[in-house]
Amino acid sequence: MALAYVGDAVYETYIRQHLVAQGQTRPSQLHRLATHYVSAKAQAMLIEKMVEQQILTEEEEGFYRRGRNSKSQTSAKNTDIKTYRMSTGFESVIGYLHLTDQEERVASLVKWCIQQVEEKKEGTGDDE
Repeated sequence: MALAYVGDAVYETYIRQHLVAQGQTRPSQLHRLATHYVSAKAQAMLIEKMVEQQILTEEEEGFYRRGRNSKSQTSAKNTDIKTYRMSTGFESVIGYLHLTDQEERVASLVKWCIQQVEEKKEGTGDDE
Protein backbone atom coordinates (compact mmCIF):
# COMPACT_ATOMS: atom_id res chain seq x y z
CA MET A 1 0.00 0.00 0.00
CA ALA A 2 1.41 3.35 -1.06
CA LEU A 3 0.30 5.11 2.14
CA ALA A 4 2.37 2.73 4.25
CA TYR A 5 5.35 3.21 1.95
CA VAL A 6 5.22 6.98 2.46
CA GLY A 7 4.33 6.69 6.15
CA ASP A 8 7.33 4.47 6.82
CA ALA A 9 9.70 7.07 5.37
CA VAL A 10 8.01 10.00 7.12
CA TYR A 11 7.96 8.31 10.53
CA GLU A 12 11.57 7.17 10.23
CA THR A 13 12.63 10.71 9.30
CA TYR A 14 10.98 12.10 12.44
CA ILE A 15 12.67 9.43 14.56
CA ARG A 16 16.08 10.08 13.01
CA GLN A 17 15.69 13.82 13.65
CA HIS A 18 14.71 13.09 17.26
CA LEU A 19 17.73 10.88 17.88
CA VAL A 20 20.16 13.34 16.31
CA ALA A 21 18.61 16.19 18.33
CA GLN A 22 19.36 14.10 21.44
CA GLY A 23 23.03 14.13 20.49
CA GLN A 24 23.28 10.66 18.99
CA THR A 25 25.85 10.75 16.18
CA ARG A 26 27.33 7.29 15.63
CA PRO A 27 25.54 5.53 12.74
CA SER A 28 25.58 2.10 14.38
CA GLN A 29 24.14 3.52 17.59
CA LEU A 30 21.56 5.56 15.66
CA HIS A 31 20.37 2.47 13.84
CA ARG A 32 20.13 0.41 17.02
CA LEU A 33 18.26 3.15 18.87
CA ALA A 34 15.91 3.78 15.95
CA THR A 35 14.71 0.18 16.01
CA HIS A 36 13.07 0.86 19.39
CA TYR A 37 10.73 3.23 17.54
CA VAL A 38 10.47 1.97 13.95
CA SER A 39 10.40 -1.82 14.20
CA ALA A 40 7.19 -3.61 13.24
CA LYS A 41 6.86 -4.75 16.86
CA ALA A 42 7.17 -1.18 18.19
CA GLN A 43 4.75 0.22 15.62
CA ALA A 44 2.21 -2.53 16.34
CA MET A 45 2.44 -1.77 20.07
CA LEU A 46 1.99 1.95 19.39
CA ILE A 47 -1.03 1.60 17.10
CA GLU A 48 -2.63 -0.82 19.54
CA LYS A 49 -2.25 1.79 22.31
CA MET A 50 -3.60 4.53 20.03
CA VAL A 51 -6.72 2.50 19.34
CA GLU A 52 -7.17 1.50 23.01
CA GLN A 53 -6.76 5.10 24.19
CA GLN A 54 -8.93 6.43 21.36
CA ILE A 55 -6.24 8.81 20.15
CA LEU A 56 -7.08 8.39 16.48
CA THR A 57 -9.99 10.06 14.74
CA GLU A 58 -12.58 7.84 13.04
CA GLU A 59 -11.04 8.69 9.69
CA GLU A 60 -7.53 7.79 10.93
CA GLU A 61 -8.82 4.50 12.33
CA GLY A 62 -10.31 3.76 8.93
CA PHE A 63 -6.93 4.27 7.27
CA TYR A 64 -5.35 2.07 9.95
CA ARG A 65 -7.83 -0.74 9.28
CA ARG A 66 -7.42 -0.44 5.49
CA GLY A 67 -3.63 -0.49 5.78
CA ARG A 68 -3.70 -3.38 8.23
CA ASN A 69 -6.03 -5.42 6.06
CA SER A 70 -4.38 -4.72 2.71
CA LYS A 71 -2.71 -7.61 0.96
CA SER A 72 1.01 -6.98 0.94
CA GLN A 73 3.39 -7.91 -1.86
CA THR A 74 6.18 -8.33 0.69
CA SER A 75 6.37 -10.73 3.60
CA ALA A 76 7.06 -10.01 7.23
CA LYS A 77 10.73 -10.02 8.18
CA ASN A 78 11.63 -10.89 11.78
CA THR A 79 7.99 -10.79 12.92
CA ASP A 80 4.67 -12.56 12.58
CA ILE A 81 2.10 -11.54 9.97
CA LYS A 82 -0.32 -9.97 12.50
CA THR A 83 2.38 -7.66 13.87
CA TYR A 84 3.54 -6.84 10.34
CA ARG A 85 0.01 -5.93 9.24
CA MET A 86 -0.58 -3.78 12.32
CA SER A 87 2.65 -1.90 11.61
CA THR A 88 1.55 -1.45 8.00
CA GLY A 89 -1.68 0.06 9.32
CA PHE A 90 0.34 2.40 11.57
CA GLU A 91 2.46 3.51 8.62
CA SER A 92 -0.69 4.01 6.53
CA VAL A 93 -2.08 6.48 9.06
CA ILE A 94 1.16 8.47 9.03
CA GLY A 95 1.28 8.34 5.22
CA TYR A 96 -2.32 9.47 4.88
CA LEU A 97 -1.78 12.40 7.24
CA HIS A 98 1.44 13.44 5.50
CA LEU A 99 -0.04 13.23 2.00
CA THR A 100 -3.04 15.30 3.05
CA ASP A 101 -0.74 18.01 4.48
CA GLN A 102 -1.75 17.39 8.10
CA GLU A 103 1.81 17.84 9.35
CA GLU A 104 0.77 19.21 12.77
CA ARG A 105 -1.19 16.02 13.35
CA VAL A 106 1.74 13.88 12.18
CA ALA A 107 4.07 15.75 14.54
CA SER A 108 1.59 15.36 17.40
CA LEU A 109 1.23 11.60 16.89
CA VAL A 110 4.98 11.10 16.47
CA LYS A 111 5.63 13.07 19.67
CA TRP A 112 3.13 10.82 21.48
CA CYS A 113 4.84 7.73 20.02
CA ILE A 114 8.28 8.92 21.15
CA GLN A 115 6.93 9.47 24.68
CA GLN A 116 5.41 5.99 24.75
CA VAL A 117 8.61 4.30 23.58
CA GLU A 118 10.77 6.27 26.00
CA GLU A 119 8.47 5.52 28.94
CA LYS A 120 8.60 1.83 28.02
CA LYS A 121 12.42 1.96 27.81
CA GLU A 122 12.62 3.67 31.22
CA GLY A 123 10.36 1.00 32.69
CA THR A 124 12.64 -1.77 31.47
CA GLY A 125 15.91 -0.02 32.30
CA ASP A 126 16.90 -0.23 28.62
CA ASP A 127 18.71 3.02 27.95
CA GLU A 128 20.07 2.00 24.56
